[in-house]
Amino acid sequence: MVVGIGGYYGYRNAGDEAILLAMAREIRARGLEALVLSASPQETAEALGVEAVHRYHTLAVPRALARVDRFVLGGGGLLQDKTSRRSLAYYLGLLRLARRLGRSVSVFGVSLGPLSPRGERAVARALAGIPLVVRDRRSQRYAERLGLAAHLGADPALLLPPPSVAREPGLVVVVPRHGVPAEPLHAGARRLLNLGYEVLVLGLQPGRDEPVLEVFEHFPKETTGDPRRALYLLASAEYVISARLHGMILAAVAGTPFAGVEYDPKVTGFAEETGAALLPLEASPGEIAAMVQGGVDPDWNAVDRLKERARQSFDRLFPTPAPTSGA
Repeated sequence: MVVGIGGYYGYRNAGDEAILLAMAREIRARGLEALVLSASPQETAEALGVEAVHRYHTLAVPRALARVDRFVLGGGGLLQDKTSRRSLAYYLGLLRLARRLGRSVSVFGVSLGPLSPRGERAVARALAGIPLVVRDRRSQRYAERLGLAAHLGADPALLLPPPSVAREPGLVVVVPRHGVPAEPLHAGARRLLNLGYEVLVLGLQPGRDEPVLEVFEHFPKETTGDPRRALYLLASAEYVISARLHGMILAAVAGTPFAGVEYDPKVTGFAEETGAALLPLEASPGEIAAMVQGGVDPDWNAVDRLKERARQSFDRLFPTPAPTSGA
């Protein structure tokens, strides 16, 4: 059985690539094959050992969808039109094309919104009758408001295995994000440095995060779109402060205490579900330092429950067939 996967893949965004890595692992573990629509198909194929075609190739995409047994849209923040109406139209168009080709379709591991009224109507029409698994409770409530039945799962990246690496005492990893004010995080990092901590600034999307990393002059910095490398660095830290959702999620995978920066509902939702601390956009250096010095942990039992939800959502999407009895 071949499973087609569509999402924001091949753009070297470590968060989305972490989702794809987890999905490819889970699909392979069930004896299935993955075919990925990617902006960098050769890179995706080599990194994951899967077949991949260019997501915008007008001939290759329909041919690929005609070959798969099931098409899965997800995961991540695909169903929103805050950043681009064209992006939402593209993803809903993939669903319509797959259905026209007679493929079984599912929407999996996504968050929902923010959506304009026009976007809400488009999503409600396109997803009617399609199995829908969302990754947070806020999205489940939103789906219900749009008249859609949504099963509650969790972000697929939570199922990645944690790396085996020694933690470095006193290391704090700060994860900024383009479009989110970096000055408060920079001031907090300087305060931590003065308190004797070592601070590493980590960008999770090469080609996008470099300008915001420039704010952190004189700090050691690294930018990576490889979720494995990001996991390694986050697992090495004593504490993580992240303005990116997947900085928090990968820290949770690594078992590293973390706090989020409240810039988007999906970050707020993950903090609420994990009991993690949440810093305001304009957090003071003292607030940031106190978070780290206090060693404020998330609720690790809640993190484990989210991982189990993610595992069960894969089992729901790809149920194991019942064994047949011999003659």
